[in-house]
Amino acid sequence: MNMNDRAAAFRALHRPGRPLLLPNAWDHASAAALAARGHPAVGTTSLGVAAAAGKPDGTGATRDDTLDLARRLRDLPVLLTVDIEDGFSADPAAVAGFVGELAALGVVGVNLEDGRPDGSLAPVDLAAARIAAVKAAVPGMFVNARTDAWWLGVPDARPAALERAAAYRAAGADGLFAPGAPDDTVGSLVAEVGLPLNVLHRTGGPDLATLGRLGVARVSTGSLLFRAALGAALHLADAVGAGRDAGLPSAPDYGWVQGLSAG
Repeated sequence: MNMNDRAAAFRALHRPGRPLLLPNAWDHASAAALAARGHPAVGTTSLGVAAAAGKPDGTGATRDDTLDLARRLRDLPVLLTVDIEDGFSADPAAVAGFVGELAALGVVGVNLEDGRPDGSLAPVDLAAARIAAVKAAVPGMFVNARTDAWWLGVPDARPAALERAAAYRAAGADGLFAPGAPDDTVGSLVAEVGLPLNVLHRTGGPDLATLGRLGVARVSTGSLLFRAALGAALHLADAVGAGRDAGLPSAPDYGWVQGLSAG
């Protein structure tokens, strides 16, 4: 499948009412395991990538790590979308250049966010300019524009998010990601943003079927799988040290994990 076909296949997975479950990986093993489980598309998690590299998330520190991970995942039989934080630059041209490097590796989508390390939102014009630059340079790339209006708890989050959704749509965004949006706003957001809506899975929140009935097009796990893996590792280590039954599902065996890298 060539790049255009892969991009079209990824776009077709965004079906409002029948949401794509997008699990997020942080290294080759996690992405390969998810692909082997039958997921047609896998995303990366910026927290997982940063933490695995011993760097902070959301600070622009993992540009090279993100590119290197995409390079290592390029041969997996899965459609890959990459979390690139804010594009690792304030310069729209530099962001577009970075996304071009990802596209050359077969990446079909990116998450591009408007949150900044200081807890504020980037100026809407700058965020929109980054999106426009990426779409001009790599028209087939699925740009999932993330607004952190709710995630960062900014005042008047809803009108801020809707203003940004309109600006990002005009700039060429292919989807809107609204992590932290309250459950009771999701249905109205679907109707108002004019783009396929991506929400973050929340433990204890609406399930996939419920979100589908609201018209959501994509549900991401974000950093949840990475944090759960850390939690399971700590739980097992504590259980072994205490001489008690860990009480977790059985771990994949050595041979299966070894086979993930056989190619």
